[in-house]
Amino acid sequence: MSSPMASGMGGQRKGLPTPTPPTGWPIGAYPTYAEAQRAVDHLSDSEFSVQDVTIVGVDLMQVERVTGRLTWSRVLTAGAASGAWLGLFVGLVLNIVSGNSFAASILTGLLIGIVFGVISGALTYGATRGQRDFSSTMQLVAGRYDVLCEPRSAEQARDLLSRLSVGGEQRH
Repeated sequence: MSSPMASGMGGQRKGLPTPTPPTGWPIGAYPTYAEAQRAVDHLSDSEFSVQDVTIVGVDLMQVERVTGRLTWSRVLTAGAASGAWLGLFVGLVLNIVSGNSFAASILTGLLIGIVFGVISGALTYGATRGQRDFSSTMQLVAGRYDVLCEPRSAEQARDLLSRLSVGGEQRH
């Protein structure tokens, strides 16, 4: 998805098609993306024209997986660590610009980065006021993955995929 500003005054950017729903006839449905990908790979290995094939995620869900509990010590440690990386960069730039000793520039940058990282982490975590005391990752997943094919070659694709099923390599 692009921002309206990125496309300029005329609206749509040149060369990029407008998003459209997928077309084609269903030739297989799979519970995981890996299985749908394996089916398309089988079609490709069978010299099938895979340009006619589309994998579509259906029943999309946003999944938040909780990875751990947040505490003040974890937040401050993570802030110090991320700040240290930024500080290392600042120290290298200081060394180039100031011409001071390498160790002094790196140490100064690291200390500044750690202080700002701890402050930033504390302010961010403190602003939640205990409403979100856990860390997590977000994913967009589908309930199933349909493989579609253009009508002109859908029957041939179904035949090839049925051989994959009979061979016991793939489930539908």
